[in-house]
Amino acid sequence: MAGHIQDRWFKTETNSDGKTIRAKTDRHGTGLRYRARYVGPDGTEKSKSFRDKELRLAKQWLVQIEADMSRGQYIDPRTARTTFRQYAERWVKAHTGEINSREAAERRLRLHAYPHIGSRPLGSFKPEHIRAWIADLEDTVPAESHRRIIVGTVSAALSAAVEDGLLSKNPCRARSVTLPKPGKPRVDPWTPVQVFAVRSGLPHRFQAAVDVGAGCGLRQGEIFGLAVDELDYEGGWLTVGHQLKRIRGKYVFALPKGGKTRDVPLPKSVASVLRGHLKEFEPIDVTLPWRTPDGPFVTKRLIFSGVEGGHVRVSHFNDHRWKPALAAAGVIPARKAGERYASAPEDGMHALRHFYASVLLDAGENIRALSSYLGHSDPGFTLRTYTHLMPSSEGRTRKAVDNIYYLKT
Repeated sequence: MAGHIQDRWFKTETNSDGKTIRAKTDRHGTGLRYRARYVGPDGTEKSKSFRDKELRLAKQWLVQIEADMSRGQYIDPRTARTTFRQYAERWVKAHTGEINSREAAERRLRLHAYPHIGSRPLGSFKPEHIRAWIADLEDTVPAESHRRIIVGTVSAALSAAVEDGLLSKNPCRARSVTLPKPGKPRVDPWTPVQVFAVRSGLPHRFQAAVDVGAGCGLRQGEIFGLAVDELDYEGGWLTVGHQLKRIRGKYVFALPKGGKTRDVPLPKSVASVLRGHLKEFEPIDVTLPWRTPDGPFVTKRLIFSGVEGGHVRVSHFNDHRWKPALAAAGVIPARKAGERYASAPEDGMHALRHFYASVLLDAGENIRALSSYLGHSDPGFTLRTYTHLMPSSEGRTRKAVDNIYYLKT
């Protein structure tokens, strides 16, 4: 057994006859009687105290410590007293990747995790605590897909705590914990009639943005960050090298989502629209920080600009340009006097990417190529999102067999 157990109520003494006896200490009958002690892997002594009649528990505790050390699962009791919030705040601060991802994680934890489990010491976590927390989330977060993202963030922090030696197991991964199910939104792409109706409802200076989204599959930030030097009219390619991004209310230029640039086929029809747009609306030089608000400044000659001559301010565009066009096209209800337009999360400019995907799949384009053009890191994600839009195998089978029989006859 690792370490030893000290009995604080008795001490060993030698009497006048030279015999060893047990004598009561000044603490006899008061306080915690047993103190289990051991030396941890870091060379420092650790201890835990137990009440009278808990000698067996003290021994079991030391046996468990020894077993954890031999299995490489030992957790320092002092670090285990670190609360979830204390650790998660450090974890978020050291979070690598895009700053927006870090801020989104911090917001989820602050709003939905800390009020419930933030003060709980890491070493005390059990699956029952996670089950209770997930049940409480149902009252404040109606969307199951959103709850899953929140739980995923907490699980990621707890997994990091396991790797850092503050926790032996991630309670979110226990078999008794049922995670919220991922959302399964069925993508219903717009029809060409809807696309061109929305385009017609936009001010003339923004209409070509619809062609870039529907004809090249760019995201909104990529459209409004598109620069003149990213168009290759002769080769028929469009390079997505950066995006216009908003971070903490400030705009920056940054790499596209996923941190990868990509080349997308530039159809002649879209190229023609862009040529016409640039003749009517002079491109503008915009200087913004790179990646973060305090990053180095870079200048891009942008194709799309706001009415006042600067870069497009996305939130203003969405509320005052895009939604009125949606309403004019009948995609969303018209706004009532004195009220704002209804929320339309499925009908943002991202709907143009869905339309683009549906057009390519209907034309027989393969998933891997579509995934590359859309900037997805995993073709499997593209397949899961758009598989229902692919031409049916039944129809191809009937056509192939019929062609053989018609040739024979």
